[in-house]
Amino acid sequence: MRRRIVAGNWKMNTTYAEAMDLVEGLKNALTQEVVGDTGVIITPPSVYLSDVVGALVDNEFIAVAAQNVHEKDNGAFTGEISAPMLSSLDVDAIIIGHSERRQYFGESNESCKVKIGQALNNELAAIYCIGETLEERQSGNFMEVILNQCAEGLEGFIADDMDNIILAYEPVWAIGTGEVATPEQAQEVHAGIRAWLAERFDAETAENVSVLYGGSCKPGNAAELFAQPDIDGGLIGGASLNAEDFTGIIKARTNA
Repeated sequence: MRRRIVAGNWKMNTTYAEAMDLVEGLKNALTQEVVGDTGVIITPPSVYLSDVVGALVDNEFIAVAAQNVHEKDNGAFTGEISAPMLSSLDVDAIIIGHSERRQYFGESNESCKVKIGQALNNELAAIYCIGETLEERQSGNFMEVILNQCAEGLEGFIADDMDNIILAYEPVWAIGTGEVATPEQAQEVHAGIRAWLAERFDAETAENVSVLYGGSCKPGNAAELFAQPDIDGGLIGGASLNAEDFTGIIKARTNA
C-alpha cells in the first residue's frame, strides 16, 4: 500500500539559525497524533544537512532529504555533492529533477535518470519531479509532456526499484505563483501517471508508488487536494518554511 507523504523543499532559504529553529519547531509540533501514518520529509540547504540530521537523530517522525545530487560518485566537480557523500551523512532521500533545476541549471530527463540511479545505488530514496509549463498546459499536450518525463527519467528501472522512487507532480505554472491546480486538474494528472505506471510496470507497482502534488499547496487548500484518490501527499515549497503552516498541511494529509 502506498505511503502518504508530505515533503518540505526549503530551496535556497534560511540562515543557519533559522534552519535550526525551524527544525526545533517541527520536532515540537509533530507528535504521533499529528503525524499518524504520514511520512514527513524536510530538505534543508546542503550546508545544513549534517546538523539537521544530527538534530533529528532521535526523532522518529522526520526524514531528511537533499535538494540535488551529482551524476558521479566523485571527481573534479567543484561545488557538487555526490550520493555517497549524502549517504555517509545518513540522509534519507534526494529531490531530483525539480522544475527549477530543469529551468535554471539545464537538467534533462536523461540526467535525472542517472541521478535516480545514483540515489538507489547508495540506498537513498529518489523524489522524482515532473510537470508542465503554462505553455504546455495551454497547448493541451501536457499529459504527453509529463508521461515523456516519466518514460525517459525512469528508463531502465524495474518494478522493484519503484519501492524507493517517489513521484512528485508539479505544475510549473503553479510553483511560487499563488496559482494552484484545481483538485480535479491535479487528480487527472495523478490518475494518468498511475495508469502509465500500470502499463510500464504492473498494476501492483502502480498502486504502491506514492505520487505527490507540488504547486502552491497550503493549509487552506491541502485537504481538498489530498481528498483526491490518486494524490498521496505534497511536495511543499514556501509553506514548509513555517512550522505552523507545514504542520497544518501534515494534519490535512493525516486526516484526509
